[in-house]
Amino acid sequence: MTLDNYRLLGRSGLRVSPMSLGTMTFGSDWGWGADIAEARRIFDLYVDRGGNFIDTSVNYTDGAAERFLGEFIGEKRERLVIATKFTMAREPGNPNSGGNHRLNMMRSVEQSLRQLGTDRIDLFYLHGWDFTTQPEEVMRGLDDLVRSGKILYLGICNTPAWRISQMQTLADLRGWSPSVALQIEYSLVERTVEHELMPMAAALGLGVLPWSPLGGGVLAGKYSRSDVQDSREAAVSPTRKGVIASSGHLTERSIEIADEVRAVAEELGSTASRVSLAWTLANRTVVSPVMGARTVAQAEDNLGALDVVLSPEHLDRLNRVSAPDPIFPARFVERPLVQQLIFGGASVARRT
Repeated sequence: MTLDNYRLLGRSGLRVSPMSLGTMTFGSDWGWGADIAEARRIFDLYVDRGGNFIDTSVNYTDGAAERFLGEFIGEKRERLVIATKFTMAREPGNPNSGGNHRLNMMRSVEQSLRQLGTDRIDLFYLHGWDFTTQPEEVMRGLDDLVRSGKILYLGICNTPAWRISQMQTLADLRGWSPSVALQIEYSLVERTVEHELMPMAAALGLGVLPWSPLGGGVLAGKYSRSDVQDSREAAVSPTRKGVIASSGHLTERSIEIADEVRAVAEELGSTASRVSLAWTLANRTVVSPVMGARTVAQAEDNLGALDVVLSPEHLDRLNRVSAPDPIFPARFVERPLVQQLIFGGASVARRT
C-alpha cells in the first residue's frame, strides 16, 4: 500500500490517501508541538510520497496549525484535500465562540478560510456534539455552507451514534447534504466505538478516520507502568504526557496492550507504531487513519505502516488482548439461549 493508492471517502466520490496527515502537532503554542520548519518538513515528506489528505481544526495550537498550512499548500492546493473542524471555542470566556450553533459555525468557517488562505474547505467536520444545539439547526446551517461553495463535503466527530443517525436521516429526508466521514478515536486502547459507531458508519455510508491511532503514543511504547496516572485537568497540558493522562489512556491495561504490540513488532522486525497503525488499516470500515507526528522521524516511522502485513495469528493476538467488554443489547442477544429463542436452532447467515 502507498499514499497514492487512493480510497473513496464514504458515500462520496472524493479520493483520499489511506493515511491522512494530522496537524494538531503543528505549532508550539500548546507547549509540545513542532515549530514551523519541522512542520514544513513533515508536510513535504507526506505530500512528496503522494499523500493528499490533510486534517486540521480552527483551534489547533490556537490557530497556528491552519496558518502553517496556509503557508505550506501554495501551488499544491488543487492536489490536496483539506479537512478542518468547528465546535471548539475560539475566544475564552465568549460562550458563542464555541458550540455547534449557526453563529459559531459561520464564524469558524470564515476564520478557517482566512487562516488557511483558501477559497474553500474540502471537508468540514463538526468537531464534537455540544448537547445543546438542535440537529435541524446544525444540518441546515451546514447545508447552507455547502450550497454557498465555502465547504464541499461534511463530516462529524465525537458524537453519539444515535444522534449521527438522526442527523443523517434528517439530511436524507430534507434533501440536505449528508455527512460522508466519521472521525473518532480508534486504536487498540480504544475499541468501544466498535459497539455502535463503526457499524453505524458502515450502514450509513460514512468513511471512518481514526484519530489517535497510537493511543497518544502509549502504543508506540513511550510510556511504562511507572507513568500510569489519570489526570482530570481541564486545561491543555504543557506536556505531551499530561495530555495523554488527561485522555485516560495511561492505564495498566493500556500498557499491557502496548507490551503485546511491541512483541508482535519484534517478531515482524518492525516498530510498535507501524504495527498499531497497520492494525487500524486492517479494518475494512477504516478509510484513513489520522497520523500525528512532531518530528520527521516520527512521520517516517508512521508511514512505514503502509508496508506492514499482519498475519491472521498476529491480528488474533492483538484483538484478544484489546477486546472491549460487550455491552447491552449485544451482550444479551448474543447469548446462546437468546439465539436459540430467536432462530429456533436454525442456522441463519448474518449480514456483514
